[in-house]
Amino acid sequence: MDLRLILSILLCAEVSFAEQRVSPTTTTLPPPANHTTTAPPTSTTPPPPTTPPTSPRPRRPTPIVLWHGMGDSCCNPLSLGSFKAFLISTLPGVYVKSLEIGDGIVEDTMNGFFMNANKQVEEACRLIRTDSRLQGGYNAIGFSQGGQFLRAVAQRCPNGMKKLISFGGQHQGIYGFPHCFYPNHAMCNYVRIMLDKAAYLSWVQNKFVQAQYWHDPINEDEYIQKSVFLADINNERNVNSTYKQGLTALEKLVLVKFADDTMVIPKESSWFGFYTPGQGTTITDLQQSSLYIEDRLGLQEMDRDGKIDFLTSPGDHLRFTREWFINNIYKYLEPDS
Repeated sequence: MDLRLILSILLCAEVSFAEQRVSPTTTTLPPPANHTTTAPPTSTTPPPPTTPPTSPRPRRPTPIVLWHGMGDSCCNPLSLGSFKAFLISTLPGVYVKSLEIGDGIVEDTMNGFFMNANKQVEEACRLIRTDSRLQGGYNAIGFSQGGQFLRAVAQRCPNGMKKLISFGGQHQGIYGFPHCFYPNHAMCNYVRIMLDKAAYLSWVQNKFVQAQYWHDPINEDEYIQKSVFLADINNERNVNSTYKQGLTALEKLVLVKFADDTMVIPKESSWFGFYTPGQGTTITDLQQSSLYIEDRLGLQEMDRDGKIDFLTSPGDHLRFTREWFINNIYKYLEPDS
């Protein structure tokens, strides 16, 4: 099978949110049964002027920055565009910026496949830095690869990110073909072998976004040396103190894993877990990884301080309901959070 065809197949993905209408209702209670209404006594003397009680103005929610996953765009009305409208309608007064990398939906979508992730992060930093409504700080929500891209923003750009919520991110990368169940399927095994041979070629690394977070646990040294994005933001080549300071400055890091994820392989990557080096079957959790033990990113420090929340959503990749989102995520977005 032609290598370019295989890589093209790899780049097929779809972001969708399960349809669930959110219709908050307000109920007015009737007066008690024994309630009587008494007319006020009449008086010829006008009452003294009164000053109406003052109440504090409601606080606006912290602005929100969104970054879509591969195959999606900032403003697709069937996916992230709809989700942005949902946030605005249910968090009164909130400002939501959905990052558009490029000029229009088509270019934004294509850049999610073919624009170097480092350049995308640089552009995202510029978009945030030049938006006056984000200068007081913001919360960030990343979907799929948008999760690790926004983490790179937190680490590289001193721009006021308060909380980062990552849905199905690949924070330790991927080592599998989407929607495959390696090693049970021969085709999945074949494609993985081909990607193993090609992912770290210079032209592949610089051309294909998903290759930039391809993590081969059997060839860790090659991954660390040749990965142009993930190995860098994970401080696996050198410990960049700026990256560590940027991440630990977050008030909260919320990592959402999908219980039946067939897109992120292994799904534990959404929680910084990954295959144990030297093989591709056994998982090492974050807390047992060298990244955590050596505290190369500050994750051990954040975990100790209660700054990391690990959440699991039922279903496949990004297939969460709006009800689940309200019940589990709104507490991080509301004004008093």
